[in-house]
Amino acid sequence: MKEIKNVLVCGIGAVGSIYANKINEYNSEYLRVLVDEARLEKYKKNPKIFNGKPLNFNYILPSDETFKADLIIIATKFDGLKDTIKNIENFVKDDTIILSLLNGVTSEDMIAQKYGWKHILLSYFIGHSAMRDGNIITHDGIGDVVFGVKHGVGTDLYDVKLLKQYFDNVGLTYKTPDDMERALWLKYMLNVSSNQSSAILGMTFGQMQTNKKFMEFLINVMKEVQTIAKAEGVKNTETMIDEALVSFNKMIPDGKTSMLQDVEAKRKTEVEMFGSTMVKFGKKHNIPTPYNLVMRDMLEIIHENYQG
Repeated sequence: MKEIKNVLVCGIGAVGSIYANKINEYNSEYLRVLVDEARLEKYKKNPKIFNGKPLNFNYILPSDETFKADLIIIATKFDGLKDTIKNIENFVKDDTIILSLLNGVTSEDMIAQKYGWKHILLSYFIGHSAMRDGNIITHDGIGDVVFGVKHGVGTDLYDVKLLKQYFDNVGLTYKTPDDMERALWLKYMLNVSSNQSSAILGMTFGQMQTNKKFMEFLINVMKEVQTIAKAEGVKNTETMIDEALVSFNKMIPDGKTSMLQDVEAKRKTEVEMFGSTMVKFGKKHNIPTPYNLVMRDMLEIIHENYQG
């Protein structure tokens, strides 16, 4: 592949809509958005509104066999990942680059189990949170895709060059750190500590940032992630907490984490990829994770209470 043209976006929620919209403005002819039958009818009747503008995409069903993607961007919720891995099968060719913008540190491994590591890049979104209110999404444009390779699994380094060229053409901002695995865990530390606690306590970023007792709690959660990251082979974990705090304190005060927005809308949260996964890592390495254990249980209580 000499350049990226055909792009498939899976998931147009808070993060996916940012990139689908930008790519659609750049060249709608080569963009497809993957949906099922139910969402196809829903979006046709009631399109999502992004920064005041209706999002009208070229939608495609999983059964379609007429489109092959040079790049697939996965931005679904974690509970939709298994279906997405299956549903992209018709659109994957030998050199298709797959980019998973899901939170967490396990989605790429799950995708690689089916498609291999050769064209899968580690990635995530970092920036101000998009705000969702029903089908209305607003975002201030502050954010980057961070991407790179997982070392030792045979990923084609040329894919990074191709993706940088494409994002430059589209006008998407990005970062490519030397140690992508460490960067991924750094974002995970930020998510595990702030998303879960904010969802339980109902706090905005500003309320968290100015509450001394909360900040003590946040750092204790970060310490759990730091210990697990080191056990998983992540390098230079000593300074991760200080770096995560810098990113946390850059969040806009009125902003809300995606998990708090999920709780307020009574949607299922991504606790499985945060607290539940941390508890599993803890058992794997025989490392206690009491903060994550309690937060996992509390979020599951909140889920059950939706039915009340």
